[in-house]
Amino acid sequence: MRIHPLDLAIVVAYLLGVTALGMRFRRVQRTAATGDTTAVGREYFLGGRTAPWWALAFSIVATETSTLTIIGTPAISYAGNLTFIQLVFGYLIGRVLIVLLLLPGYFRGEFFTAYALIEKRFGEKMRAVAASTFLITRAIAEGVRVSAIALVVSVVLGTSEKLAVLIVIALTVLYTFEGGMKAVIWTDVAQLLLYLTGSAVTFLVLLHRIPGGWSEVTQVAAAAGHKLQLLDFSWNPAAKYTFWSGLIGGAFLTMASHGTDQTIVQRLLAAKSERDSRRALLTSGVIILMQFTVFLLIGVLLYVFAQHSPLLAAGERADRILPLFLVREMPAGLAGLLLASIVAVAMSNASGSLNSLAASSVLDFSRLHGQNTDARRFLRLSRGMTLAWGLVLMGFGLVKWGPLLEAGLTVASLPFGSLLGLFLLGTLDRRANARGALVGMFAGLVAILCVFGFTKVAFTWYVLIGASVTFATGWAVSRVRRGDERVPA
Repeated sequence: MRIHPLDLAIVVAYLLGVTALGMRFRRVQRTAATGDTTAVGREYFLGGRTAPWWALAFSIVATETSTLTIIGTPAISYAGNLTFIQLVFGYLIGRVLIVLLLLPGYFRGEFFTAYALIEKRFGEKMRAVAASTFLITRAIAEGVRVSAIALVVSVVLGTSEKLAVLIVIALTVLYTFEGGMKAVIWTDVAQLLLYLTGSAVTFLVLLHRIPGGWSEVTQVAAAAGHKLQLLDFSWNPAAKYTFWSGLIGGAFLTMASHGTDQTIVQRLLAAKSERDSRRALLTSGVIILMQFTVFLLIGVLLYVFAQHSPLLAAGERADRILPLFLVREMPAGLAGLLLASIVAVAMSNASGSLNSLAASSVLDFSRLHGQNTDARRFLRLSRGMTLAWGLVLMGFGLVKWGPLLEAGLTVASLPFGSLLGLFLLGTLDRRANARGALVGMFAGLVAILCVFGFTKVAFTWYVLIGASVTFATGWAVSRVRRGDERVPA
């Protein structure tokens, strides 16, 4: 089913408008190129460290929220209940732990990437290992997110999924290529405001369309069993969303994704000071809690609405429920705004990932970083890497994945544990050395791959397991091989 021409015009206008907004910052990059490579790196990859803390908080939320979050979270509560929110409780705890354990280290010097801290602690080779882990993980995980764009556009326009991915990624590459991190941050702010407004409007329209309003929602949900269940205190490790896996697993997942992944750390490093970075990170947690609450409630409302007006055909995947509602049930004009908000999230994710992938590629590998002493050449290489990673993400976006939100979280969780274990080892164990760190990372990755392949343990525990094995192995090996050279903490 195709959308109304007015809605299509709104979506197209949004795509062109946000691209034009990002392109406005191209002049800033040209001015920075007249300085040295440090000035170029600070401007292109950190936005000149001029963004206010609240804009960085918005950018963090926009970056960790994706199209698969917006369409995948309501699908989880539509098909199940509200227990996913327990994972978000862990997200809040993880942010506090980052502020206490990891954030201070990032501001002991002028770092442009998270992995510069690893070089300071364990040397150049371990920096390359950590950066390589990030590059592979981020590219695949972002590919899952990009594939969600195709799902939405195929429902909306009835067009080719390949064409949908091509258009959105091409426009995103364009403004990221030209405007750098400053363009990414401010387009993130605009996109966050758009999709939060769209989500609130969707909730209100859905509630209005349900005969009987909220009382009908509670009655139908109660008749369905545990539709409004929030907490599950069971200790079943195979259950994805329990209080314990959410609180503990969610905290470790966030420590990894927000404390060691360049995509988020880059925003923390872009703050004017450690204090502003701390405020941005903690404020983003409050926004995330509010937004996931709304997303999950929308899923419950969709379930109740579907009892009166069915949306999905037999055997159709639950991820399609929200796009179908927007296309079929929303008034013309309003549907276009809401669909544009979903595309906004996709572009926000892709732009942040492109800039961070380019930053790590250029700065974390000595063979590339050491060859660029000329500022203009450095800027050309940075932009070239942005373009190259755009092509990679486009390729991964065409792969067919499973249930979108859980597929994205699972892909990210597999290597995140060993990466977090590496950072904790360098931060908490002053006697740890490079050999211990490398062996620990390998052991942590092998352990979690075995858990993934041979057990039914839920993905929410993967980061905790991987980090624990990495830390314990690194701690032990560092003490056995005392002759290795260590970089002091």
